[in-house]
Amino acid sequence: MTSHARVAIAFAALSMGSMPSLASAQQAHVNLDWNPHRNTQQLVPFMANVISPDVTDEGMVTFRLKAPRAQEVLLSAGTINAALNGEVKPWPFTKGDDGIWTLTIGPIPPNIYVYKFVIDGAAVTDPGNTLTGFGDQPGYSNLVVHGKGPAYYDARPVPHGTLTRHVYHSTVLNGEREMYVYTPPGYDRAKTYPVLYLLGGSGELASGWWLDGRATFIADNLIAEGKAVPMIIAMPNNQVVHRNDPKHTALTFDLFARELRTQIIPLVEGQYRVRNDRRARAIAGLSMGGRHTQLVGFKALDLFASFGVLSAGDPASETSTPEFLNDRDINTKVDYLLVGLGTHENQPANRSVVFHQILEKHGVKHDYVIGGNGAHDWATWRYLLHASLLPNLFKAAR
Repeated sequence: MTSHARVAIAFAALSMGSMPSLASAQQAHVNLDWNPHRNTQQLVPFMANVISPDVTDEGMVTFRLKAPRAQEVLLSAGTINAALNGEVKPWPFTKGDDGIWTLTIGPIPPNIYVYKFVIDGAAVTDPGNTLTGFGDQPGYSNLVVHGKGPAYYDARPVPHGTLTRHVYHSTVLNGEREMYVYTPPGYDRAKTYPVLYLLGGSGELASGWWLDGRATFIADNLIAEGKAVPMIIAMPNNQVVHRNDPKHTALTFDLFARELRTQIIPLVEGQYRVRNDRRARAIAGLSMGGRHTQLVGFKALDLFASFGVLSAGDPASETSTPEFLNDRDINTKVDYLLVGLGTHENQPANRSVVFHQILEKHGVKHDYVIGGNGAHDWATWRYLLHASLLPNLFKAAR
């Protein structure tokens, strides 16, 4: 057995008992707040000098930056542009006599968005915002525009599962790797569970699906509502080649296929009580992870019977996965196949649209879902995970 380290991050169930009413503070991080940018006390975040962002109950958002020597400040936020159905261009701030730059926009629909400030041409995170993203790309800031209560991706007062970080040595990539594994509430080692292998895209690391994607809270909430089967979710790092390597496309699929078979699946099946038959395994991913699902998962019908291709599509699949597409028995071998994309990705030339047409041409049954009021971003992928993928996996286990 491959040696590895484990660090468990447990989310205990919340109590709905009588509690005193406490005013929310701006980005206080006292609780897992569903409205962290709603400011009721006019408290500046710790180590910041202005309140930014500041979100009202009506969805109006004010960004602030104290930069008296700056000549120009812009807001770069393609995800917000998409939600507002606007042209993708930066918004200009206005500078006050006190050296504080301010911008107010909205109303913005409830969701979680990413953005950056562009200060005299340099893109940076919002120094007043403690909610920042982490991935295989320069940092970014997160904006939470809240609704009237916790969203489907927020921590709610339901039983919560456990997230474990595994660090293991990969003989395929000759180095130390990480993977996060979610076990459902009430995980019982006397039982066996199906497994979803959930992959990120270019620029996403193993932590992306639980940090930005909120996969663990989405699963907790669906399981509590009886809308999803209790399952294990393994979130490996499917970055196996430097994204800017000129041979990235030529190398990534073979390397990930080997990593999946010889490292990832053996670790999960060696440490967790799982069913080890193909009907109890699913593989899904966003963007590049969706292409891994196609170009690795579709070629591994001995391992998987369910698939999710989110905001991805390889129009060359007619030549790259002909065995899958031309298999006359494919609809009996595949339990579930989702092809999904964002509201603002739905264009005729989009790879997911073309892939959907290829599947229809070959008579491959699948769910085709467009939604989330996002584009190529987490608004889309959180929605697809919640609305379609998790509720439709492993139905025979119910």
